[in-house]
Amino acid sequence: MTRSTRRQLKLGIFLQGGGGHWQEEEVRADGAVSIEAYQEYARIGEAGLFDFGFIADSAYITKDSTYPFLSRLEPMTALAAISAVTKRLGLVGTFTTSYSEPFTTARQLASLDKISGGRAGWNAVTSALEGVARNHGHDKLHDHETRYRIAAEYIEVALGLWDSWEDDAFPRDKQSGRYVDLDKMHTLDHAGEFFKVQGPLNMERSPQGRPVIFQAGASDRGRDLAARYAEAIFSSFEHSDLAAAKRQYSDIKQRAAAYGRNPEEVLLFPSITPIVAPTEEEAHARYEASTRFTDPEFAVKYLSRYFSFFDFSQFPLDEPLPELGDIGKDSFRSTAEYYLRIAREEKLTLRQLAMRAANPKGDFVGTPQAVADKIAHYFEERAVDGFILSGSHRNLRGFVEHVIPLLQKRGLYRTAYESETLRGNLGLSFPANRYAAAASRTPHLAAE
Repeated sequence: MTRSTRRQLKLGIFLQGGGGHWQEEEVRADGAVSIEAYQEYARIGEAGLFDFGFIADSAYITKDSTYPFLSRLEPMTALAAISAVTKRLGLVGTFTTSYSEPFTTARQLASLDKISGGRAGWNAVTSALEGVARNHGHDKLHDHETRYRIAAEYIEVALGLWDSWEDDAFPRDKQSGRYVDLDKMHTLDHAGEFFKVQGPLNMERSPQGRPVIFQAGASDRGRDLAARYAEAIFSSFEHSDLAAAKRQYSDIKQRAAAYGRNPEEVLLFPSITPIVAPTEEEAHARYEASTRFTDPEFAVKYLSRYFSFFDFSQFPLDEPLPELGDIGKDSFRSTAEYYLRIAREEKLTLRQLAMRAANPKGDFVGTPQAVADKIAHYFEERAVDGFILSGSHRNLRGFVEHVIPLLQKRGLYRTAYESETLRGNLGLSFPANRYAAAASRTPHLAAE
């Protein structure tokens, strides 16, 4: 096992099989439902020594949903299949805290963690689409504040369930006939505002202790939840603005410290879509080619998702958007506020705003050296701890082949995996079992 004492860049990769417009020649048309396409992304990520692969999710569609959302694989099923063809890549999936039961989610994630040898991660989301509520027996979406109160309790329950068994509770010693030490089983007995869960969980701990918790809330309430519980955060990255990214980075780290946590173990990952080519002109031409199938109707539908499918089609395509008040406040709040703000500040037409949302270019299009320099600059300036990459198989292979060696040459990126677990590769501490820790402290307290 190789371990560097120097701060190292971390990388993730989106595993969804689309990775571009389905009509593009290099993109698999059925990628959203092709496990082979998902697994190919995982192989690319593992070849590049990436920390984790990620599957985003939502449980609601309409006729206005963009094509890849209409039919796509459920994360847990896909991640289990991906675990069979990978050995080191972390496996992170999105699972809602608003419309599911914590015991079920905790058990599923613990099973994936055990199956994969300690590589599971959970992107805990509150669900921001009205239709998700209606698909789960509710008439409307919980308001923003309530969603986050539910999420905090949900995560607390999951953490408690993952500590149901101490690490050495199952000796399974054939010689002595001792299968389990039942004194090392602990019952949760949780009764809170939203959940009542007895426990214990019928799954032992994995080699990494428990799944790594990811979070993506960018609102003030979301950042606070992330600082309290998350070990990795999918952060926003508006216009690749270094100053804004540094402020966000500092804010999250300070909030984590206020909760008594080690800020170095709360990692920020903005999303980028790198496109590299031998020349700047070729890279930008490749980006332009990727936009040719994005028509305005598709783009407007894509934009509307951040606003619970608000009907933007009522407005002219080529006129600035009117004042829209607080639409989106109970949906993807921070993203909705961002798009409304730039529309207002830059006087964008609906067409311009929608195209920007559907196919953002970003600052990571260029030569391998230019892209490596940009990544290194944001990392060294402590604006990020890493990045999560999206794009076509072709573009991400190009990144692994041409950018990764440059980052390794600068000493910023690993040349081999440090650990067999996701937690180990991310440089996160092994989580002590709360019950075992309490027991180990008892003699000391008694002596006092």
